[in-house]
Amino acid sequence: MLSLTACGSSSSEAPEGASASAGGSSAGSNLIAIITPSPDNPFFKAEADAAKKKAESLGYETSVASHDDDPNKQSELIDAAISRKAAAIILDNAGADASIGPVKKATDAGVPVFLIDREINQTGIAKAQIVSNNSQGAQLAAQEFVKGMDGKGNYVELTGKESDTNAGVRSKGFNDVISQYPDMKKVAVQTANWDQQEAFSKMETILQRNPDIQGVIAGNDTMALGAVAALKAAKKTDVIVVGFDGSPDAIAQIKAGTMLATALQPAALGAERAVEQADKFIKTGSTGQPEKQAIDCELITKDNADQYGVFAKL
Repeated sequence: MLSLTACGSSSSEAPEGASASAGGSSAGSNLIAIITPSPDNPFFKAEADAAKKKAESLGYETSVASHDDDPNKQSELIDAAISRKAAAIILDNAGADASIGPVKKATDAGVPVFLIDREINQTGIAKAQIVSNNSQGAQLAAQEFVKGMDGKGNYVELTGKESDTNAGVRSKGFNDVISQYPDMKKVAVQTANWDQQEAFSKMETILQRNPDIQGVIAGNDTMALGAVAALKAAKKTDVIVVGFDGSPDAIAQIKAGTMLATALQPAALGAERAVEQADKFIKTGSTGQPEKQAIDCELITKDNADQYGVFAKL
């Protein structure tokens, strides 16, 4: 409860039309609760910041909190938002299955939920599920990866959390492209759970067993950066590394030549859309959009890296 209230603004008046009779959300509430994974990851910080800025520009009070990918903590934060009669919840969830119950609980309590970045494995309970087109982005990244490796060589794949549907979708997107090149051989695949230090450790172990690798493709930039650090420590500076997210740190590595490419998923845009649709639902009872919505990713390479900033085009 304290973590939800700590970041709230002092505004107390609801936007015009934001009443329970108009949209069916909590009566008289002016609060939009924003719940994401840890802001230590710049992607999640970017989407939380964008959601907060958009909501406050529309006249709402906001609260920002992190569930740290802990489903129990997520449930507590959603319960707190319900008890505060939040007008809406913007949620980057803590698991495709584990989040179904808490989202349903909020919906049943009259607090509409708008999912960003990660889907849940059920439709009809969240008002929106706005995610990057992970399959399209992964295929873009894999095409550049293949090109960088000249269609041949040994490579490693680092995958994300198994509980996150994005991990599986991206891995499939990578493999749909790479499998078309018989001279490319995947010598190892490991989950590093989206974590940089874990990716570093896993990559060190992989290199001990498979010293002859030419490429690493990672399900997010954080893991790609961990791989870059491990490769540097092993004095393997000619290995092709491709990530996914479009983080500022990855862009810096691309400019420096230690990463080849990343697929940008526009964190800020997705978060802003969720808030805009929450505002419309609060005022009218409808978002005017389908529940499932995908935003295409963009490929960032050394040729266009100067055109991108914090998970967005400049």
